[in-house]
Amino acid sequence: MRRRLGTLALYGPLTVLAAIFLVPFYLIVRTAVMTIPQSTSLTWQWFPTSVTLGNFATLFSDPSAPMASGLVNSALISTFTLVFSILFSSMAGYALARIPVRGRNLVLYAVIATLMIPGAVTFVPTYIVVGSLGGVNTLWGIIVPGLFNAFSTFLFRQFYLRFPVEIEEAGKIDGLGYFRVYWHLLLPNSKGIMVALGLLAFMESWNSFLWPLVIGQNPSDYTVQLVISTFLTEQGINLPELFAGACIAVLPVVVVFLIMQRYIVQGVTMTGIRG
Repeated sequence: MRRRLGTLALYGPLTVLAAIFLVPFYLIVRTAVMTIPQSTSLTWQWFPTSVTLGNFATLFSDPSAPMASGLVNSALISTFTLVFSILFSSMAGYALARIPVRGRNLVLYAVIATLMIPGAVTFVPTYIVVGSLGGVNTLWGIIVPGLFNAFSTFLFRQFYLRFPVEIEEAGKIDGLGYFRVYWHLLLPNSKGIMVALGLLAFMESWNSFLWPLVIGQNPSDYTVQLVISTFLTEQGINLPELFAGACIAVLPVVVVFLIMQRYIVQGVTMTGIRG
């Protein structure tokens, strides 16, 4: 009996919290399968009286909201950001952890200091630089500013500080230089933290709104988040299509997160950071 009461005391509050966190997903799916009169009705409905999937079909056929191209653009941007941000951050983290050069700690302090600068402070200078290089209305203008992540660099440094030195020394005995030690020995053994930080980079890039809004002014360069925002106009709000778009936009992130969630905890644990 004590064991059952202890289990109930543990899982009871967790179940309530899980239900609360699932409420937004319930509202998204519920409104996505409603008609416009049902979604704007003053009478609350837990479930729609008549379920319709026409909102999803209309979503992809609406010429003013290019959802298909938005999904493709978001996938390309998020994939490029994931791959190159992890590559650059791991290279920088390895250099800060293992290559004995003068001023290495100063570079580390500068990288950490960038984490304390609000994004609003660097937004306008970044736009001026990207605009002067011709990056406005281009996908590379959206991608390039996010290719280096100071937080990921710091975590990779923490990970490589704990990496067994004997493996690196064995590689150096075989004639490998710093880059080949990193590429052939350290990088293949960094899969856990790479997956964890890559997932976070993918989710951040997929959900990004303000920077793609400023740079991707052409509808052909819209990301999925910008396409969803087109249903919010001064004339009105198309709630069913808005939530149908949100349902489609959140689905890849949820699927990827559910598959890779264990690597997030594993990756942070491997960095050696203690809470």
